[in-house]
Amino acid sequence: MGELDGFTVAVTAERRKDELAALFERRGARVVMAPALRIIPLPDDEMLLSTTRGLLDSPPDIVVATTGIGFRGWLEATEGWGLADAVRSMLADATVLARGPKARGAIRAAGLTEEWHASSETSAEVLSYLLDAGVDGKRVAIQLHGEPLRDVAAALVSAGAEVVEVEVYRWVPPEDVTPLRRLVESVCVGAVDAVTFTSAAASANFLATADACDRGPSVVKAFSTSVMAACVGPVTASVLKRRGIPVVTPSRYRLGALVRLVATELPERCATFRVRDHLVQVRGFAVMVDEVAVGAPPASMAVLRALASRPGRVFSRSELREVLPAGDAGDHAVEMAITRLRAALGEVDLVETVIKRGYRLRTEILLSEATSGGVGRLSG
Repeated sequence: MGELDGFTVAVTAERRKDELAALFERRGARVVMAPALRIIPLPDDEMLLSTTRGLLDSPPDIVVATTGIGFRGWLEATEGWGLADAVRSMLADATVLARGPKARGAIRAAGLTEEWHASSETSAEVLSYLLDAGVDGKRVAIQLHGEPLRDVAAALVSAGAEVVEVEVYRWVPPEDVTPLRRLVESVCVGAVDAVTFTSAAASANFLATADACDRGPSVVKAFSTSVMAACVGPVTASVLKRRGIPVVTPSRYRLGALVRLVATELPERCATFRVRDHLVQVRGFAVMVDEVAVGAPPASMAVLRALASRPGRVFSRSELREVLPAGDAGDHAVEMAITRLRAALGEVDLVETVIKRGYRLRTEILLSEATSGGVGRLSG
């Protein structure tokens, strides 16, 4: 059994999206791809060339590399301009700092050595280091990572530094926003179990897309009750947290660690039951019966998740109508959902009919409670 059998995980990354999707699929997840942005490299950008020449004319005292892809992209652009040797010499004479291990790797691959790197991989730690070291009268070049670092630049200028921003690439919205809009809607109706974010820009554009569709409050509610937001690191998470969205992040800010975290967290959010000698766990689009995923139609799963949110409680047909996917309505739709669920599960009869009252989950033992955001999610 894959740890993520029965779960749907959304990937909002653009770069390395196929790698991330493959890691989730190997663990059994159904993956939804909805890039929240795309990277536009700027090797021929006149502004980048002008900024580079300005640094060669007036060399920086300090250079901050924020991303590996950005630092490498800058050096690759200088090759095309015939300025590579001059730029490497300039960097060798400067104090070079790295925001994290990827930037540090790019620095060393260029034959350079960083003086220091941020263990937290955050711009805030870089800023703190620079302010503690003192930047009054210093010329500081910062390689941007797709968006301005206005707060960092303003703080350095206030401390007496001259700041030069080196923009190597830009984050822009995806060319086709339809998958992202569909993901927003899927989050609102609980059709995905987790959404992964690998950059602050992706988090911000996802929320901006939700707001543009008038679904911002619904997205926040869904993340707070039923859908897990998983971010690769604290910078990415900070955008969501400012909207009051609870977020999980791995202790190591890497894609592999993010996948392992999701694979651990999602099953723990689902209650586990013992029903007539069968071990049962209700997941996103399937029921795990004795560690085997059994699929059921969306309406059936929506009803089952509602019943599993309060084991033993009788739910009326009117209550269960409320959790059916859009387009399904009436007592007949509830009865059909129950019938199809029973057909899918065979001898494992999870749902008990209570005459003239409704339905309840037939459970003998609740082996584990669901944590927040688990089987208690209600669609619609």
